[in-house]
Amino acid sequence: MHREQPQPKPSPPPDPARVAAFRHGLSAEGRAALLLIAKGVWIAARRCKTPVGEIDIVARRGKTLAFIEVKARARDADAAEAVTTHQQRRIVAAARYWLASHPGDATRNIRFDVVLVVPGRFPRHIPAAFDATV
Repeated sequence: MHREQPQPKPSPPPDPARVAAFRHGLSAEGRAALLLIAKGVWIAARRCKTPVGEIDIVARRGKTLAFIEVKARARDADAAEAVTTHQQRRIVAAARYWLASHPGDATRNIRFDVVLVVPGRFPRHIPAAFDATV
């Protein structure tokens, strides 16, 4: 006698607002990466997931390693304010994880940058936007 296996329950459809936000974020990160490449920066990683958080872009130029947070908002001021102290701590923790996993980068100068992406304008790169003392 053959028994039918139970079928897995189908996943609920993704929330359209979350899908739109995800796509918007990917687009902003792509624009930020293009700006950085135009400035002579080598992109080592994008959307780097670690157990303690995600780093949008990890980039190298010369002896500097930059961990870059990308913020896309309708207005420049809103984008700048979106990098909260809590997020800075998460990025610093993720950067420490990166450095432990990539010992060759430990001798580089470490920097935490932000790229602000606003509709209708070029992305704005803010080098050394915050430091690891948060």
